[in-house]
Amino acid sequence: MRRIKRLKRTFAIGVALLAISGSIGSALGEVYPSRPITMIVPYPAGGLFDALARILAEPMRGVLAQTVVIENVGGAGGSIAVGRVARAAPDGYTVAIGSADQFVVNAAIYPLPYDVVNDFEPVALLISGPVLIVSKTAVPAKNLKELMAWLKANHAQVAQGHNGSGGVQHLCGLELQRIAGEQFVPYRGAAPALQDVVGGRVDVMCPSPASSLAMVQSGLLRAYAVTDATRLASAPDIPTVDEAGFPQLHISVWGGLFVPKGTPKSVIATRAADAGSPCRASKSRHREVVADYQSGEHQGGMNARDAGRDSRPR
Repeated sequence: MRRIKRLKRTFAIGVALLAISGSIGSALGEVYPSRPITMIVPYPAGGLFDALARILAEPMRGVLAQTVVIENVGGAGGSIAVGRVARAAPDGYTVAIGSADQFVVNAAIYPLPYDVVNDFEPVALLISGPVLIVSKTAVPAKNLKELMAWLKANHAQVAQGHNGSGGVQHLCGLELQRIAGEQFVPYRGAAPALQDVVGGRVDVMCPSPASSLAMVQSGLLRAYAVTDATRLASAPDIPTVDEAGFPQLHISVWGGLFVPKGTPKSVIATRAADAGSPCRASKSRHREVVADYQSGEHQGGMNARDAGRDSRPR
Protein backbone atom coordinates (compact mmCIF):
# COMPACT_ATOMS: atom_id res chain seq x y z
CA MET A 1 0.00 0.00 0.00
CA ARG A 2 2.81 2.40 0.89
CA ARG A 3 4.50 1.66 -2.43
CA ILE A 4 1.28 2.40 -4.31
CA LYS A 5 0.92 5.72 -2.48
CA ARG A 6 4.47 6.67 -3.44
CA LEU A 7 3.81 5.83 -7.07
CA LYS A 8 0.64 7.92 -6.98
CA ARG A 9 2.54 10.85 -5.53
CA THR A 10 5.26 10.58 -8.16
CA PHE A 11 2.61 10.46 -10.88
CA ALA A 12 0.89 13.48 -9.34
CA ILE A 13 3.98 15.66 -9.49
CA GLY A 14 4.56 14.55 -13.07
CA VAL A 15 1.05 15.64 -14.01
CA ALA A 16 1.51 18.92 -12.14
CA LEU A 17 4.80 19.66 -13.88
CA LEU A 18 3.33 18.87 -17.29
CA ALA A 19 0.43 21.22 -16.53
CA ILE A 20 2.87 23.90 -15.44
CA SER A 21 4.94 23.57 -18.60
CA GLY A 22 1.92 23.89 -20.86
CA SER A 23 0.49 26.83 -18.94
CA ILE A 24 3.74 28.76 -18.90
CA GLY A 25 4.20 28.14 -22.58
CA SER A 26 0.80 29.64 -23.29
CA ALA A 27 1.46 32.62 -21.04
CA LEU A 28 4.83 33.37 -22.58
CA GLY A 29 3.88 32.61 -26.17
CA GLU A 30 6.59 29.97 -26.50
CA VAL A 31 7.22 26.31 -25.93
CA TYR A 32 8.21 25.98 -22.30
CA PRO A 33 10.81 25.11 -21.33
CA SER A 34 12.96 25.91 -24.33
CA ARG A 35 16.20 26.30 -22.36
CA PRO A 36 17.70 25.03 -19.07
CA ILE A 37 15.99 25.84 -15.78
CA THR A 38 18.16 27.14 -12.94
CA MET A 39 17.47 25.99 -9.39
CA ILE A 40 19.38 28.12 -6.89
CA VAL A 41 20.35 26.63 -3.52
CA PRO A 42 21.43 29.13 -0.82
CA TYR A 43 24.06 26.81 0.67
CA PRO A 44 27.21 25.01 -0.48
CA ALA A 45 26.99 21.46 -1.82
CA GLY A 46 26.74 18.60 0.62
CA GLY A 47 23.90 19.61 2.93
CA LEU A 48 20.18 19.10 3.34
CA PHE A 49 18.98 21.66 0.81
CA ASP A 50 21.51 20.63 -1.80
CA ALA A 51 20.22 17.05 -1.52
CA LEU A 52 16.62 18.28 -1.67
CA ALA A 53 17.31 20.24 -4.84
CA ARG A 54 18.88 17.21 -6.51
CA ILE A 55 15.93 15.02 -5.57
CA LEU A 56 13.50 17.55 -7.06
CA ALA A 57 15.60 18.06 -10.18
CA GLU A 58 15.49 14.39 -11.17
CA PRO A 59 11.75 14.12 -11.98
CA MET A 60 11.74 17.66 -13.41
CA ARG A 61 14.38 16.71 -15.98
CA GLY A 62 12.35 13.72 -17.07
CA VAL A 63 8.94 15.39 -17.18
CA LEU A 64 10.06 18.67 -18.76
CA ALA A 65 12.65 17.11 -21.09
CA GLN A 66 15.02 19.91 -20.21
CA THR A 67 18.17 20.38 -18.18
CA VAL A 68 17.78 21.57 -14.60
CA VAL A 69 20.97 23.31 -13.47
CA ILE A 70 21.58 23.44 -9.72
CA GLU A 71 23.63 26.42 -8.53
CA ASN A 72 24.96 26.46 -4.98
CA VAL A 73 25.30 30.07 -3.85
CA GLY A 74 26.38 30.30 -0.21
CA GLY A 75 27.07 33.30 1.98
CA ALA A 76 25.25 35.90 4.09
CA GLY A 77 22.84 33.33 5.51
CA GLY A 78 21.55 32.58 2.01
CA SER A 79 20.52 36.17 1.24
CA ILE A 80 22.94 36.38 -1.70
CA ALA A 81 21.23 33.45 -3.41
CA VAL A 82 17.71 34.64 -2.60
CA GLY A 83 18.59 38.12 -3.86
CA ARG A 84 19.53 36.63 -7.22
CA VAL A 85 16.13 34.99 -7.48
CA ALA A 86 14.36 38.21 -6.53
CA ARG A 87 16.13 40.00 -9.40
CA ALA A 88 15.56 37.22 -11.94
CA ALA A 89 13.06 37.50 -14.77
CA PRO A 90 9.67 36.03 -13.78
CA ASP A 91 9.66 33.62 -16.69
CA GLY A 92 9.73 30.23 -15.00
CA TYR A 93 13.42 29.63 -15.66
CA THR A 94 14.69 30.56 -12.18
CA VAL A 95 13.50 28.85 -9.01
CA ALA A 96 14.92 28.74 -5.50
CA ILE A 97 15.07 26.24 -2.70
CA GLY A 98 14.54 28.51 0.30
CA SER A 99 14.35 27.95 4.03
CA ALA A 100 13.32 29.62 7.25
CA ASP A 101 16.83 31.07 7.36
CA GLN A 102 16.19 33.31 4.36
CA PHE A 103 12.42 33.82 4.48
CA VAL A 104 11.88 34.24 8.22
CA VAL A 105 14.99 34.88 10.31
CA ASN A 106 17.01 37.06 7.91
CA ALA A 107 13.90 39.05 7.06
CA ALA A 108 13.18 39.68 10.72
CA ILE A 109 16.60 40.89 11.84
CA TYR A 110 18.49 42.24 8.81
CA PRO A 111 17.82 45.02 6.28
CA LEU A 112 17.60 43.20 2.94
CA PRO A 113 17.61 44.49 -0.66
CA TYR A 114 14.38 42.57 -1.30
CA ASP A 115 11.05 41.88 0.38
CA VAL A 116 10.38 38.24 1.22
CA VAL A 117 6.62 38.72 0.84
CA ASN A 118 6.35 41.06 -2.14
CA ASP A 119 9.26 39.85 -4.31
CA PHE A 120 8.50 36.12 -4.33
CA GLU A 121 5.76 33.61 -4.93
CA PRO A 122 5.85 30.49 -2.72
CA VAL A 123 5.23 27.34 -4.76
CA ALA A 124 5.32 24.61 -2.12
CA LEU A 125 6.45 23.78 1.37
CA LEU A 126 8.67 20.75 0.82
CA ILE A 127 10.01 19.48 4.13
CA SER A 128 10.37 20.36 7.80
CA GLY A 129 12.27 18.82 10.69
CA PRO A 130 14.54 19.35 13.70
CA VAL A 131 18.27 19.87 14.15
CA LEU A 132 20.80 18.00 16.29
CA ILE A 133 23.03 19.28 19.07
CA VAL A 134 26.48 17.82 18.43
CA SER A 135 30.08 18.25 19.52
CA LYS A 136 33.56 17.11 18.61
CA THR A 137 34.37 13.73 20.14
CA ALA A 138 37.02 15.19 22.45
CA VAL A 139 34.35 16.95 24.52
CA PRO A 140 34.07 14.91 27.75
CA ALA A 141 30.29 15.39 28.19
CA LYS A 142 28.18 12.27 27.72
CA ASN A 143 24.72 13.85 27.77
CA LEU A 144 23.13 17.26 27.20
CA LYS A 145 23.18 18.34 30.86
CA GLU A 146 26.87 17.50 31.08
CA LEU A 147 27.47 19.37 27.81
CA MET A 148 25.80 22.51 29.16
CA ALA A 149 27.84 22.31 32.33
CA TRP A 150 31.03 21.86 30.32
CA LEU A 151 30.16 24.81 28.07
CA LYS A 152 29.56 27.04 31.09
CA ALA A 153 32.83 26.00 32.71
CA ASN A 154 34.81 26.57 29.52
CA HIS A 155 32.81 29.27 27.74
CA ALA A 156 35.80 31.56 27.17
CA GLN A 157 37.62 28.87 25.20
CA VAL A 158 34.66 27.17 23.51
CA ALA A 159 33.79 27.91 19.85
CA GLN A 160 30.40 27.12 18.33
CA GLY A 161 29.99 26.84 14.57
CA HIS A 162 26.91 27.53 12.47
CA ASN A 163 25.97 27.67 8.81
CA GLY A 164 25.54 31.44 8.58
CA SER A 165 24.42 34.33 10.74
CA GLY A 166 20.67 34.71 10.97
CA GLY A 167 19.76 31.08 10.29
CA VAL A 168 17.86 28.49 12.30
CA GLN A 169 21.11 26.78 13.30
CA HIS A 170 22.32 30.16 14.54
CA LEU A 171 19.12 30.58 16.58
CA CYS A 172 19.66 27.16 18.15
CA GLY A 173 23.20 28.23 18.94
CA LEU A 174 21.97 31.47 20.49
CA GLU A 175 19.88 29.48 22.93
CA LEU A 176 22.92 27.40 23.86
CA GLN A 177 24.92 30.63 24.19
CA ARG A 178 22.24 32.13 26.43
CA ILE A 179 22.60 29.14 28.74
CA ALA A 180 26.36 28.63 28.54
CA GLY A 181 27.98 31.73 26.97
CA GLU A 182 30.27 30.25 24.31
CA GLN A 183 31.48 32.19 21.25
CA PHE A 184 30.33 31.85 17.61
CA VAL A 185 32.27 31.05 14.46
CA PRO A 186 30.06 31.67 11.36
CA TYR A 187 30.56 29.71 8.12
CA ARG A 188 29.18 29.91 4.60
CA GLY A 189 27.36 26.61 5.05
CA ALA A 190 26.98 23.55 7.27
CA ALA A 191 29.46 21.37 5.39
CA PRO A 192 32.59 23.49 6.06
CA ALA A 193 31.47 24.13 9.65
CA LEU A 194 31.07 20.41 10.30
CA GLN A 195 34.49 19.72 8.84
CA ASP A 196 35.96 21.98 11.51
CA VAL A 197 33.95 20.30 14.28
CA VAL A 198 35.23 16.91 13.15
CA GLY A 199 38.74 18.36 12.91
CA GLY A 200 38.52 19.72 16.45
CA ARG A 201 38.81 23.40 15.53
CA VAL A 202 35.19 24.05 16.59
CA ASP A 203 33.60 22.47 19.65
CA VAL A 204 29.81 22.39 19.21
CA MET A 205 27.14 22.96 16.56
CA CYS A 206 23.42 22.59 15.82
CA PRO A 207 23.38 21.03 12.32
CA SER A 208 20.57 19.28 10.48
CA PRO A 209 20.51 15.46 10.67
CA ALA A 210 20.89 15.50 6.90
CA SER A 211 24.38 16.96 7.07
CA SER A 212 25.60 15.43 10.32
CA LEU A 213 23.93 12.12 11.14
CA ALA A 214 26.32 10.01 9.04
CA MET A 215 29.23 11.59 10.93
CA VAL A 216 27.55 10.82 14.23
CA GLN A 217 26.91 7.21 13.27
CA SER A 218 30.49 6.76 12.08
CA GLY A 219 31.89 8.11 15.35
CA LEU A 220 33.22 11.40 14.01
CA LEU A 221 30.77 13.50 16.06
CA ARG A 222 28.90 13.05 19.33
CA ALA A 223 25.15 13.79 19.31
CA TYR A 224 23.37 14.85 22.51
CA ALA A 225 19.79 15.53 21.48
CA VAL A 226 17.33 16.16 18.66
CA THR A 227 15.41 19.46 18.96
CA ASP A 228 11.97 17.90 18.82
CA ALA A 229 9.51 15.99 21.01
CA THR A 230 10.01 12.84 18.93
CA ARG A 231 13.17 10.86 18.29
CA LEU A 232 14.48 10.40 14.76
CA ALA A 233 13.41 7.17 13.09
CA SER A 234 16.89 6.74 11.65
CA ALA A 235 18.63 7.40 14.98
CA PRO A 236 16.33 6.22 17.79
CA ASP A 237 19.23 6.18 20.26
CA ILE A 238 19.53 10.00 20.24
CA PRO A 239 17.23 11.46 22.93
CA THR A 240 14.92 14.42 22.44
CA VAL A 241 15.61 17.74 24.15
CA ASP A 242 12.60 17.00 26.37
CA GLU A 243 14.13 13.74 27.51
CA ALA A 244 17.52 15.44 27.94
CA GLY A 245 16.05 18.08 30.28
CA PHE A 246 15.82 21.10 27.96
CA PRO A 247 12.25 21.27 26.57
CA GLN A 248 12.72 24.95 25.62
CA LEU A 249 15.04 23.88 22.79
CA HIS A 250 12.35 22.87 20.27
CA ILE A 251 13.74 24.18 16.97
CA SER A 252 12.93 23.14 13.42
CA VAL A 253 13.96 23.96 9.87
CA TRP A 254 11.76 23.94 6.78
CA GLY A 255 12.42 24.13 3.06
CA GLY A 256 10.23 25.45 0.28
CA LEU A 257 10.22 26.15 -3.43
CA PHE A 258 10.00 29.81 -4.54
CA VAL A 259 9.86 31.76 -7.81
CA PRO A 260 10.16 35.51 -8.55
CA LYS A 261 7.08 37.66 -8.13
CA GLY A 262 5.24 38.04 -11.41
CA THR A 263 5.86 34.50 -12.61
CA PRO A 264 2.62 33.33 -14.29
CA LYS A 265 0.09 32.14 -11.75
CA SER A 266 -0.13 28.79 -13.47
CA VAL A 267 3.39 28.06 -12.26
CA ILE A 268 2.00 27.81 -8.75
CA ALA A 269 0.56 24.33 -9.20
CA THR A 270 -2.84 23.72 -7.63
CA ARG A 271 -1.38 20.59 -6.15
CA ALA A 272 1.84 22.20 -4.99
CA ALA A 273 2.06 19.97 -1.94
CA ASP A 274 2.81 17.08 -4.30
CA ALA A 275 6.20 18.68 -4.85
CA GLY A 276 7.22 16.99 -1.62
CA SER A 277 6.54 13.51 -2.93
CA PRO A 278 9.86 12.99 -4.72
CA CYS A 279 11.50 13.19 -1.29
CA ARG A 280 9.63 10.01 -0.41
CA ALA A 281 9.39 8.26 -3.76
CA SER A 282 12.82 9.03 -5.22
CA LYS A 283 15.36 6.25 -5.60
CA SER A 284 18.10 8.88 -5.60
CA ARG A 285 21.21 8.32 -3.53
CA HIS A 286 20.24 11.64 -1.91
CA ARG A 287 16.92 10.27 -0.63
CA GLU A 288 18.35 9.08 2.71
CA VAL A 289 19.52 12.61 3.46
CA VAL A 290 15.94 13.87 3.77
CA ALA A 291 14.51 10.71 5.32
CA ASP A 292 14.08 12.29 8.76
CA TYR A 293 12.03 15.23 7.47
CA GLN A 294 8.29 15.45 6.92
CA SER A 295 7.21 16.22 3.39
CA GLY A 296 5.27 19.40 2.73
CA GLU A 297 2.02 17.54 2.18
CA HIS A 298 1.91 16.73 5.91
CA GLN A 299 2.38 20.27 7.15
CA GLY A 300 -1.25 21.10 7.82
CA GLY A 301 -1.51 23.87 5.28
CA MET A 302 1.54 25.82 6.46
CA ASN A 303 2.27 28.43 3.85
CA ALA A 304 5.65 29.96 3.07
CA ARG A 305 3.97 33.29 2.31
CA ASP A 306 2.45 33.32 5.80
CA ALA A 307 5.84 32.51 7.35
CA GLY A 308 7.43 35.38 5.46
CA ARG A 309 4.65 37.78 6.43
CA ASP A 310 5.04 36.92 10.11
CA SER A 311 8.80 37.47 9.87
CA ARG A 312 8.70 41.10 8.80
CA PRO A 313 10.20 43.52 11.35
CA ARG A 314 7.56 45.38 13.36
